[in-house]
Amino acid sequence: METKNNPKTIRAWAMFDWANSAYNLVITSTIFPAYYTAITTTKERDDKVSFLGYEFVNTALQDYVLAAAYMIVVLLLPILTSIADYRGNKKSYMQLFTWMGGLSCCALFFFKLETLEISMLWFALAAIGYCSGAVFYNSYLPQIASLDQQDKVSAKGFTYGYIGSVVLQIVCFVFVLKPELFGITDASLPARLSFLLVGLWWLGFAQIPFYKLPKGQPNSANNRHQNILSGGFKELGNVLRRIRSMPVLKQYLSAFFFYSMGVQTVMLVATGFAAKELKLPQESLIATILIIQLVAIAGAALMSRLSAIYGNVKVLIGVVIIWIGICFAAYFTQTEVQFYLLAVVVGLVMGGIQSLSRSTYSKFLPQDITDTASFFSFYDVTEKLAIVIGLFTFGFVESLTGSMRNSTLVLSLFFIAGMLLLILLLRTQKRSLPNITAGTV
Repeated sequence: METKNNPKTIRAWAMFDWANSAYNLVITSTIFPAYYTAITTTKERDDKVSFLGYEFVNTALQDYVLAAAYMIVVLLLPILTSIADYRGNKKSYMQLFTWMGGLSCCALFFFKLETLEISMLWFALAAIGYCSGAVFYNSYLPQIASLDQQDKVSAKGFTYGYIGSVVLQIVCFVFVLKPELFGITDASLPARLSFLLVGLWWLGFAQIPFYKLPKGQPNSANNRHQNILSGGFKELGNVLRRIRSMPVLKQYLSAFFFYSMGVQTVMLVATGFAAKELKLPQESLIATILIIQLVAIAGAALMSRLSAIYGNVKVLIGVVIIWIGICFAAYFTQTEVQFYLLAVVVGLVMGGIQSLSRSTYSKFLPQDITDTASFFSFYDVTEKLAIVIGLFTFGFVESLTGSMRNSTLVLSLFFIAGMLLLILLLRTQKRSLPNITAGTV
């Protein structure tokens, strides 16, 4: 087994974040939402679209499609990750979902209003590829980094992701804002070209971690010839039993579930909120998300340092309190300047909470486990199920009340629940892990 804390392995691992974060920025956060809202808002039907014979509010439909994609991930991943640990082939699944996501982004090049239904399928498949590949990527963290380095390595991955996505975003930004420089006369082409570039970027840079990362080892060498499905379910049941016997890990997952409903939903709906509620132009939206990404780099590094001083859980409580304030501030935001200021705060806590959440979970795991993919599937399934509920709730409240502002207030309730559970986790942590220092978790 490869020695932990190998700098080359860690850099290669972080390059996967560099590769796939372009999807997260361009497709879920900036150009795709702006393009989608623009082409589905017409004089004849305003913001209503017809999809599979039913009428939806355009942004609500986007939320529902993403929620459906994440629900598929929730149902699929526990089986695949348990099989991956059982067979020792998690890198193969990581490659499979990367190709699914990257090629689906390339297919979005053909997205126009008349191809809405098939294009939303590609949009869903890209989300499934991104989320599923990330599970196997995350599961490498305890395998490549020792306990004392996991906060730092986790932050390094997110930092690579933020930088890489910003680099490609700037390239796409040039196409969108200055199409005349490239002789582009079709107004839809710059955005669609951006989707193609995301797919190629994702597939291209992912080859670096695929070359360097270890393939993984079977969880039980004596059971290699068992039926693959029965072996996978057997491993899944084993992980479930083990999590039930770990009170700190079980309670942390509960807290993570609630605050993730808010964090992930805010990230996915921010562009649509600015476009519909504040009427910001596309260039302002892209600039805002770029601000968030750049500030998030500092946020990930800052939270890693603070966790070493105060402990992960206490820092998470502080960050979640800030998120509650963000939800209330969003409700009252009226001007472009106010939105920019809010974006800076979002960026600061977005990078921190994602990085710290991943490394905190990794620290609560037994450090001698070999079935890391199965354990991280619970982490990612928890997050994706939270996104399903968060997105559905956000879209439903918008459809019901006619305002995304009301939806932001509902999100604050999720953060409040997460904060209370984290406070209870501190007590459970002291009882269950009395010998762990505050600066560790």
